[in-house]
Amino acid sequence: MTLLPAIRYRFMKDIGAPAAMRFAKMGKKRPARPPDPLFAPPLAATRRLKELISRHYFLSRYTRGAMPVAWVTSGAPVEILRPFGYYTLYPENHSALCGAQKVGGRMCAHAEEHGYSPDLCSYARIDLGHALTGNTPVGRLPRPDLLFASNNICQTVLYWYKILAARYGIPLILFDTPYRFADAEGGPDLEYMVGQMEAIIQQLEGISGRRFDREAFSRTIDLAKETSLLWGRVLATMKARPAPMTIFDAFAHMLPIVSLRGLESARGYYRLLLEELEERAERGVGAIREERKRLMWDNIAIWPRMREHANLFASHGMAFVTATYTNAWAETTPLLDPGRPLESLAKAYSCVILNHHLEHRLKLMERLIREYRVDGLVIHSARSCKPYSVGQYDIKRLLLERLSIPSVVIEADIADERAYAEEQTRTRLEAFFEALEEE
Repeated sequence: MTLLPAIRYRFMKDIGAPAAMRFAKMGKKRPARPPDPLFAPPLAATRRLKELISRHYFLSRYTRGAMPVAWVTSGAPVEILRPFGYYTLYPENHSALCGAQKVGGRMCAHAEEHGYSPDLCSYARIDLGHALTGNTPVGRLPRPDLLFASNNICQTVLYWYKILAARYGIPLILFDTPYRFADAEGGPDLEYMVGQMEAIIQQLEGISGRRFDREAFSRTIDLAKETSLLWGRVLATMKARPAPMTIFDAFAHMLPIVSLRGLESARGYYRLLLEELEERAERGVGAIREERKRLMWDNIAIWPRMREHANLFASHGMAFVTATYTNAWAETTPLLDPGRPLESLAKAYSCVILNHHLEHRLKLMERLIREYRVDGLVIHSARSCKPYSVGQYDIKRLLLERLSIPSVVIEADIADERAYAEEQTRTRLEAFFEALEEE
């Protein structure tokens, strides 16, 4: 790292970025909107969230020469990178953002033109489309110096990142997590993962030329744990009736816990959001005007259809109050322990929902259904995410048998807006709404 780029980055962080955010805010001033008949006024914290995201991508443009850049999978133990000073970006989050802005299909098409199958995960195709063309709605992404992946969410990330490593000529570090067929902890699997982490630290010391700071690492674990606990409390506010936000809000507000985990900015943001939500819950302010039924969502969001779905469900008085996806970043929090950082990190990251057997997932959903007083379940069978979609019809049947919970399966994709059948989906949902109303 050289002095001038470091000075430039510091200047942009302290002066340039705040000025750019103020300028953007001035340019976007619009007349006040009339009250929405379906929803409560938007959360004030959302403005801070947009600033946080914009600032993160804006500053990434000034990292070259100032600090190393790592591209990381959502399930990788990013805490281990923090003491080495990496600026981290998440291609999955970038792909979700492209999906939400409805440019995912176009970027997937770029990858498909170069021989990648349309059956491949759309997050991967969007990212490969970006690597091939440089196109992105955030302006520009910095070239990575390192790739860091874990196969605890799927095997696709490994082959996807291998392609990126070859294209950019950079190292790829993999944290391999054995699949958990049982709930038992410890044993050879844990030893294997802790051994990997020790080897990863040595590898990072060699790549970065920096010694690993174990005290800084423990502080990062502590910060990540507190942030995840705050995220869990944010989600728990939806146990209130009416719920002060819905899962459509939570899908947007989960970005800091995924992308900025282990950083002060994420902890500060969730303190702000939690305060506002608890205040709303205390005053009885619901996210939707009329909450008649409470629902659970299973799987990743359909990012290109977020707004349409939020309006559709709210118009029927249906509020999503919990989701297996948003819960994933709060579920394993108690396992983090700054006193045993490597062991606890290995446990926390190997116990994520997609690396666990189906009965574990079923018990988790049963618990969420009871705690959040759920009336019905919407299952997104995602064309892209096969590990998440496997077993969903068995889950649907078993939850009906055990808890009498009605459900509906809708088939779509997480970020490729081309894989969506409007009429078929609406027909299934209308039938589901009628069945719920008759109960």
